Amino acid sequence: MRIGIDVLGLGELDRLQTRPWFRRYTYATDELTLADGFGRERAREFLAGRFAAKEAVLKVLGTGCRGGLLPRHICVTRGARSGPLVRLTGAAQRRAAEIGLSDLTVSIAHKAEYVVAVALGHGAHETASRAGDAGGTARTVLEEIALRESVRNGRSD
Repeated sequence: MRIGIDVLGLGELDRLQTRPWFRRYTYATDELTLADGFGRERAREFLAGRFAAKEAVLKVLGTGCRGGLLPRHICVTRGARSGPLVRLTGAAQRRAAEIGLSDLTVSIAHKAEYVVAVALGHGAHETASRAGDAGGTARTVLEEIALRESVRNGRSD
């Protein structure tokens, strides 16, 4: 099993979005089509979740953006039950095959100005059923961030 996690502040993504090339470098057409169907704030949240999920998947793949692998080669759309569904293309798909990755599970959680994503990758010999804890891990990370923010701001929520 391989695991990747990413935490993103929405303001960080806002700064990246000001770069004209960023959207087409980062997002697959399907992701942008889904986001364009939302209002401004929901699209911002949706794209932030997808960005964090891509970062988490890159950690599972163990490459970062090298060897021709672009973030848009990782497409995170919605499954039949609205949960995230990962589809790899291009260099990401080749890397997954190279390391024997047969299944990817992603969980995305949002809390205030933060988003966290956890990606679990399994090989052909492993079972994807162990991926059920990814959502709990993401929520725990967000709760820890919120607690630290509260303490830093003098609140005891």
